[in-house]
Amino acid sequence: MKKRVNLTFPKRAISIPITYRLAKDFNIAANIIRAQVAPNKVGKMVLELSGDIDQLEEALDWMRSQDIEVSLHGREIVIDDTTCVDCGLCTGVCPTEALTLDSKTFQLNFLRSRCVVCEQCITACPVNAISINL
Repeated sequence: MKKRVNLTFPKRAISIPITYRLAKDFNIAANIIRAQVAPNKVGKMVLELSGDIDQLEEALDWMRSQDIEVSLHGREIVIDDTTCVDCGLCTGVCPTEALTLDSKTFQLNFLRSRCVVCEQCITACPVNAISINL
């Protein structure tokens, strides 16, 4: 099973080796989607976790016990087709190739299953056709 989670670390928890502990103690694969972690600052991380459902729940409980705020990631990218001009600027910043231009029609294609909601496309769109649905 896969779950996407947002983590917020208090300053004192920055030094905890989260991804190592998830792999070693819970047999959970952790794909880091986005991370903003620095000494003496509150840290934020978006992870995609893969593993057994029971071990995923145990891992989430363990992170909460470390005073790490855990919230499930329910957000998704939304593209307004009436505003989009199919310029393709968003395709250049998409790390998973969820956004592509059709080579024949030059229209934007969005494969939601590939999207990791990194939000890079939102700032790249010159006409503000891309947003996030909470």
